This record gives sequence, C-alpha cells and structure tokens, in this order.
Amino acid sequence: MTPTRHLAIDLGATSGRAILATFDGERVESEEIRRFSHPMLPLNDHIYWNLPGLYHEILEALRTVGRRGISLDSIGIDSWGCDVVAFRADGLPAGLPHCYRDARTEGAPERFFERMAAKELYSRTGIQVMDFNTVFQLSCSQPDAELILWIPDALAYMLTGKAVTEYTVASTSGMVNAATGELDDEILRVLGLGREKFGPLVQPGTLIGCLTPQVAKYCGIGEVPLYAVAGHDTASAVIAVPAEGTDHAYLSCGTWSLLGVESESPVLTEEARALNFTNEGGIDGSIRLLKNICGLWLLEQSRGELHDAPTDIAALTALYEHSDCDSIINPDDPCFAHPASMTAAIRDYCRRTSQAEPETTADYVRVIFRSLARRYREVLDMLRRLGEKEINRLHVIGGGSRNSHLMQLTADTLGIPVIAGPAESTALGNVLMQLRGCRLIKDRAEMRRIGRNSVTTKTYTPTEQAV
Repeated sequence: MTPTRHLAIDLGATSGRAILATFDGERVESEEIRRFSHPMLPLNDHIYWNLPGLYHEILEALRTVGRRGISLDSIGIDSWGCDVVAFRADGLPAGLPHCYRDARTEGAPERFFERMAAKELYSRTGIQVMDFNTVFQLSCSQPDAELILWIPDALAYMLTGKAVTEYTVASTSGMVNAATGELDDEILRVLGLGREKFGPLVQPGTLIGCLTPQVAKYCGIGEVPLYAVAGHDTASAVIAVPAEGTDHAYLSCGTWSLLGVESESPVLTEEARALNFTNEGGIDGSIRLLKNICGLWLLEQSRGELHDAPTDIAALTALYEHSDCDSIINPDDPCFAHPASMTAAIRDYCRRTSQAEPETTADYVRVIFRSLARRYREVLDMLRRLGEKEINRLHVIGGGSRNSHLMQLTADTLGIPVIAGPAESTALGNVLMQLRGCRLIKDRAEMRRIGRNSVTTKTYTPTEQAV
C-alpha cells in the first residue's frame, strides 16, 4: 500500500509533542517534529493552563508539516484528563482553564457528598475520589459559558469548529455513568448544569471534522480530517501496550503512575470504592480498572530543589545506587499533592513516621524509587483481588519505562517480569486509533499486532525481593 501520514498531538501535564507517523500497512514509523513545555500559570492565587499557548504550539507543528510539503491523512489529539475549557456563544474561550493542581478543590469532595452521597456517586460512575475530578471542579465554580469541553476536545473545537465530548477523556470526570457510557443526568442535576452545555458524546475513531479553512491556510496544509482518538492520554497509551494474552497488568509511568488492567465491565463493589479504584473508559467497550498513584512528580519536583542534582536524567536516576537510605513514604499521601517544597514534604513525612530523613540527592532518589515500587506492589495485590484475575507480568509504558533502575527495582519488588516500553506509547496509541478511524486497521487485534511490530521492549527479570 502507499504509505500514509498521520500527526499525533500528545499533551502531557508538563510537556507536549507532535509526532509524525508513517504507516506502510504493517508497522508505524514515528518522528518527533516538535516538543515543547507548557508550565502551569500561577495567576491571582490560582493555577491555570495557557490554552492559547497550547493552541499556538499545535499550529506551529502543523506549519512545520506544511513547510516540509507533507500531505497528512489525519490528525488526533490526546491529553491529561479532568480539566475543562469553557467557551462563549461566539466560540471563543471564556477564560483560561483551571489546572487540576489548583488548590481551590481542596475539600471539594466532602462538600459535594453533602449533596450526593459518596456511595451513590461511585455506584453511578465507578471513579476514584480525587479532589480534581471534573465533578468536584465544577461543584466549586460554574463557568459562565455556553459550552464546556475537556482539553483535547477543546483544542479540536478550536481547530475544526466542531464540538464533541470524547468518551475516554470524559470518563475521567466522575460525571459519566459507568452503565450507560453517557453523562449522568442526576449528577448534572446536582451540579445545576444542562446536558446542552456539553458536546455530543462520541467514541474513539469518530471523525470530528476537518481543519477550518483559516487554520489550513495559516498552516499551509489542506483541510485535514481530525479524528477523536482515545482522548485521555492513558487510554491512548493502553492501546499501545504490546501484550499478548490477558494475564498481565499495565503501568503507565510518568508524572503520574497509573496501574491497572483492562476489564470487560466496571467493578463497582464496595471493596473497589473503599480501595478508591477507578473505572475509566477504554476502546471497544472496555474498562480500565486502575488506580492513580502519585508518580515521578515526586522526582520532578524534588530535583528542582536540590542544588547538586544532575541535569541529565540518566545521571540523576543512577544516584539510586549511591545511597543506603531505607525510608519509605506513601506517594499518595495528600502532603505530596502540591506542597510548597517537595523535599521538605518528604523529610517531614519521614520525621512523622520515625524514619531516617534523606540528606543527599542520592537519598531522595532512593526513597522515591523504593516507595514507588512498594506502592506498585500494594496496588497490584489489590488488583488481583478486585479483578479476580491472574497477573504474571507487568507491562510498563511511558517515559518512566526508560528508567532502568526503577524498572529492575519494580521487577524485584513485584516478583514478576517487567516488560518496559514503548516510552512513547501514548503517541503510538493515538496514531493506531487514527488508523482505525481512517479504516486502515479493522479491529483491536490488528491494532495490537501493528503496535507490536512498531516497538522495541526490554524485559527485567526479578533477581531478589528488594523492598
């Protein structure tokens, strides 16, 4: 077949990238054509996202494609979940979107539960309680707007003029009914929001629309079709897990660590609620039963505070071998959500729990890695109970899969093989969904086969129980 070209816009919570993919019928070859940071904006005692800046970066990626004379067959956008953008009737943003780390949602779940019981909310949505879930964000402040869209849908709207609500990213909100797959009427009623405030719900692989003539002309490309991919970055990443069989779990390892399994139906038991597991939407009716764990955010925030921390990430992670500090923290303790100082928060936690406080940069690296590996083991044991399935290996995807020290430590701690890679799994999953939307791939089995053809992995075998 004649090779086709596809552009994946993959937006993480600290950086974004534009990946140009070429598909020859058997495998996907990827090339990063733009990478950029998009820091959170502190403004007027709140934290926001620079939506115009994100839109500009996407336009610049498209202009790069245009300058190179490349004809695109499709575009797809994925991002983090929960955060939303409000639009006025004229189609312009009503303001900057709040960042999920904004402190305004502290205590919001407890206030919401005075209006709808926690058990009822979980029975409807199956989503774990986190302060920044969209349902709690909207319960804190209602935007004065005609339209409310999640981040990838908002950017697609700005590029095409077509508004949709993509299922996987909406499912992170705590507002989608787990049984019907639609926005829950009773939750909307409690929030005081009409269904008309949101775009029509669509599944991954749906054509949203084509670039507007203005965007196409500005970027020097045609009116390229833009597809709804699995808009939540974890949903896209899971598509690219190069697994065979079902006896595995996945770990999306980055700023957040998301550890879970794919399930045919949501698990809405009282035990699942008590353990605070989430049931997020996947493709083809699947459910991602998982738990959000505060991940390499701990290291990202700490390194900026340590004056002697190497700028090279490989050199930084190698410091793990140069410490014997055995203290363990709970990465999900609320004190690590958005502290004024991450290193101070870690020291305070160790002091409160009568453990040795880290002193050197190597100590902090070791404490963070050991604590993450311990938490992975705890959550995996919970998954085995809830999912009632055998888990004999862990597939690790995302940037953290490059961290050989953490990967070996995880294999040793879990006592099962860890298959690391691909690091750019989210972008690959984004592309695979575009290919399916374009009808170049027919089903999930073919997506997995093409995905495996397109990546390399590294297996870490357990050597000892390290934690």
